[in-house]
Amino acid sequence: MKLSEMKKLRSFHKPAKVIGRGHGSGKGKTSGRGIKGQKAREKVAASFQISTLVRRLPQRRGVGNPPKLIRPVEISLATLDKNFKDKEVVDTESLIKKGLVKATRAKAGAKVLGTGEIHISLTVKLPVTKSAKQKIEKAGGQVELMKEVEAANNVESVS
Repeated sequence: MKLSEMKKLRSFHKPAKVIGRGHGSGKGKTSGRGIKGQKAREKVAASFQISTLVRRLPQRRGVGNPPKLIRPVEISLATLDKNFKDKEVVDTESLIKKGLVKATRAKAGAKVLGTGEIHISLTVKLPVTKSAKQKIEKAGGQVELMKEVEAANNVESVS
């Protein structure tokens, strides 16, 4: 390869703006600095702009953002009645498979609420409200709670 055959690369060096060379240049007379004032003079300290910059920023008191509350996904009895068949087991895995709960939200858990009616017998392995438990048992189903889930329910009701 010869030097004359080499492709010329695009220059990454931006040429300096020519200022103070008459009205026709577009940057004559005051050279883009406006008229009078401290910033129109020769040297201006970098700290001159900082005080006004601080005033322009929004006032955010406190440190960081508040922590997000991780709440369980609330599922009504009506949705269970629509999406499950008789004698099925309802737990977090089955809710994910049916598409009622996203896998990312399932980490927070799910809780069955007593809204709506249920006409099928289900085995529920999730935390439930008192009214939901009564309705499930009335329909011929059963609620199986693990000890950890019961403990979590007691902590929620106390606080």
